[in-house]
Amino acid sequence: MGTATARNGSTATAWRNWAGNVTATPTRVVTPASVGELQEAVRRAAEDGLRVKAVGTGHSFTAAAATDGVLLRPQALAGIRSIDRAAGTVTVAAGTALKDLNRALAAEGLSLTNMGDIMEQTVSGATSTGTHGTGRDSASIAAQIRSLELVTADGELLVCSEKENLEVFAAARVGIGALGIVTAITFAVEPLFFLTAREEPMGFDRVTAEFEEHFAENEHFEFYWFPHTGNCNTKRNNRSQGPAAPPGPVSGWIEDELLSNGLFQAVNTLGRAVPATIPSIARVASRALSARTYTDIPYKVFTSPRRVRFVEMEYALPREAVVEALRELRAMVDRSRLRISFPVEVRTAPADDIALSTASGRDTAYIAVHMYRGTPYQAYFTAAEHIFTAHGGRPHWGKVHTRDAEYFSRIYPRFGEFTALRDRLDPNRVFGNDYLRRVLGA
Repeated sequence: MGTATARNGSTATAWRNWAGNVTATPTRVVTPASVGELQEAVRRAAEDGLRVKAVGTGHSFTAAAATDGVLLRPQALAGIRSIDRAAGTVTVAAGTALKDLNRALAAEGLSLTNMGDIMEQTVSGATSTGTHGTGRDSASIAAQIRSLELVTADGELLVCSEKENLEVFAAARVGIGALGIVTAITFAVEPLFFLTAREEPMGFDRVTAEFEEHFAENEHFEFYWFPHTGNCNTKRNNRSQGPAAPPGPVSGWIEDELLSNGLFQAVNTLGRAVPATIPSIARVASRALSARTYTDIPYKVFTSPRRVRFVEMEYALPREAVVEALRELRAMVDRSRLRISFPVEVRTAPADDIALSTASGRDTAYIAVHMYRGTPYQAYFTAAEHIFTAHGGRPHWGKVHTRDAEYFSRIYPRFGEFTALRDRLDPNRVFGNDYLRRVLGA
C-alpha cells in the first residue's frame, strides 16, 4: 500500500483496495484529525483544482474511492460522540470501524438492529455503498441512519435528517461519495438482544422451492449454494431470550477458522492452480459443514471473519425473481466450462426509502457471486450479470459490475432526483472520479 503520510498531506504512492483489483496514485494524502481539518482539506483541494475522495478500509471492489487528486483518510475521526438512550440513537464519527462500533455498543448494552457479515469497514464507507445483511423486516445499515453530517464541495458542513436538509438526507445515506464527505452518522440503536442461529445443510431444489416459506418464517434468512453441486448451507437467525450459548471453542474453530478460512484458503489456492479439481473439491467442501445451533449477541452471530480474499459481484433483484434467477445461474454454470470455487450467497432486504439504495422502493433479494483473488473472474461475472440485468437487477455500488448511468436511470425511479442534487451540491465535481462519471453521468 502507499507510504506513510503526514496529517497535513504529502505525496503518496499507489493506494490499493482490500481485494487488490483497484489501485490509484493520489497527488497527496491527508489524514485529518478534526472535522475542521477535513473541511480545510476539501477547500484547498478545490482551490488547487484537484478532486478529493475519502477512503475507508478499501473493502469496495469498485473504484468508488479511487482518485488521482487528494485522498482523505478519515480513520482519525473515530469513536462514539454521544449516546441518547431516550431517543435510541448513537452518534459516531465517520472513520469508526464497524467492529469497533459493535463492540463499544455491546459494552453499553446496545446494538444495531441488523448488519452485514463483515465488520472491517468504516461506518461511512459501509453506508455510502449500501452495505447490508439479510432481513425480513430490518434493512441495510444505511436504513438505520437517523441523521448525518456532510462536508460539501465548498467546505461547508451540512447536518441532514428528516427534520433538516431532508432532500440531502434522502439521498446521502447511500451517496457513493458523490454528494460530499460524511463526517458523522447518527444510527438508531436498541437494547442489546440475543439471536439464535441455526445453520443447516439443505439441497438446492428444496431450499429454492421453500424459499418464500423460509423467508416468511425467519427474521433473518440466508443461504449459500456451492456451484458444481446440488448442495446449499442455510442460516436462520431469530431473536431469543438467551442466555448466550456460543459455539464451543473446538467446533467454532473448525467451522469458522479451519473450514471457512484456513482450509478454504488452501483449496482455493489449489483450485486456482488446477481448475479441474474444483468440482470435486466443491462436492467435498459442501458436505463438510454440519448442522449447528448457537445463541449470542447480534454482532457475534451476524458477522464472521473473512481472511480469504476474493473479488465479488452482487445484484439486488425483486424478491419474487430471485429463485428463477438463481436457477438460471446454476444452469449456466452447469453447461459452461467455468470452474467456481466460491459459494453463491443469497440474502434479502425489505424495501426502503433511500434514493439509490439497492432496495429502494421494492422488496429485494440479493445474489452474490465471488471468485478467489487472482483467478480470472470476467467470464463468470459477465454471464451472471447478463442473468441479473434481465431481471431488473441493481448492482451493489461497492462490488464489481459494468453498468452505467443510462442503465441506472431506467432501474432507479429516483435516479434523476439524486443527480440533480449532485449538480446542486457539487457542480464542479470536486468529489468526482472515473467511477462516478460512469455510474452517474458527466
